[in-house]
Amino acid sequence: MDETAALKKTPLHALHLSLGARMVPFAGYDMPVQYPAGVMKEHLQTRTAAGLFDVSHMGQVIVKAKSGSYEDAALALESLVPVDILGLAEGRQRYGFFTDETGGILDDLMITHLDDHLFVVVNAACKEADLAHLHTHIGDRCDITLLNRALIALQGPRAVEVLAELWADVAAMKFMDVRHCRLHDVSCLVSRSGYSGEDGFEISVPSDKAEDVAMRLLEHPDVQAIGLGARDSLRLEAGLCLYGNDIDTTTSPVEAALEWAMQKARRSGGARAGGFPGSGRILSELENGAARRRVGLKPEGKAPVRGHAKLYADAEGKTEIGEVTSGGFGPSVEGPVAMGYVPVSHAAIGTQVYAEVRGKFLPVAVSALPFVKPTYKR
Repeated sequence: MDETAALKKTPLHALHLSLGARMVPFAGYDMPVQYPAGVMKEHLQTRTAAGLFDVSHMGQVIVKAKSGSYEDAALALESLVPVDILGLAEGRQRYGFFTDETGGILDDLMITHLDDHLFVVVNAACKEADLAHLHTHIGDRCDITLLNRALIALQGPRAVEVLAELWADVAAMKFMDVRHCRLHDVSCLVSRSGYSGEDGFEISVPSDKAEDVAMRLLEHPDVQAIGLGARDSLRLEAGLCLYGNDIDTTTSPVEAALEWAMQKARRSGGARAGGFPGSGRILSELENGAARRRVGLKPEGKAPVRGHAKLYADAEGKTEIGEVTSGGFGPSVEGPVAMGYVPVSHAAIGTQVYAEVRGKFLPVAVSALPFVKPTYKR
């Protein structure tokens, strides 16, 4: 069978083709990597106005306790994540991650408290494994439902004005708020969040209405369609992890500098400390630190340093100390940016390390994350 024919298609696939997108295989889907404007212009469009992304390949999952109680659903999910879900207010969203018994990260996800249940968005490449994980561990207590809906993200400083033309109340939402609304007469679920470092929204919409809503947004002069290429450079500048690159089962949340996502209630001495896979290692690292750390990296000069490049303590490449996990050119930064793991002895901002690029050892400075200041509406 032709490889392209075997790929899944999102509800916006025909729209991407009509807009002249270059399509590539991604997480089992045929996805737009860029449109005719190109990655650089799409990136800057999102930073200065608004960009529309198709993220329908991601999994949208309802977790509802068989008892009908939100508390039961929250406590069930807390057995799989080191995050305070019981304390999550209704209509609020929180970043989290599934951990395994060794303290590694199985996937990162967004968790929302909606009425008596949880709405969870998981990564496309991990979708089937995540569903199996949920069924295996909490399926006796909760009904797990994968929704057949599209998901689109409207990101950028003009996003709120654009969306307010369809639903005025959106302007009152704050970062990580989630609301039901009608857009262009379509029942949608809108969160004020995204993965670009910009203010913006993610919109869950019925699959058969996705193109109508997307087209309505694209009619606005401030909005352009944006592909996976610019999505990657935007999230890299924002210091945000990509699962499978910057975090996976070989990285713990503390190594990944994600302590901020683990609330007091789940830490040692908290109301519901531990009780999640790998808690022994993770709680210990929270108190004592980890041996290595995810850091920002700024290469000298204009040459980008890509993922999997080895990092060394010395210019001769004698002492290997780590690896770059994501790297490329940052259009807003106007230079190369990267992220990777180094020992804590080399994690201080300003520390110079060396990346191996085509047999040469290029100087790279450990840098603060993010590379661009986020514009979330707190």
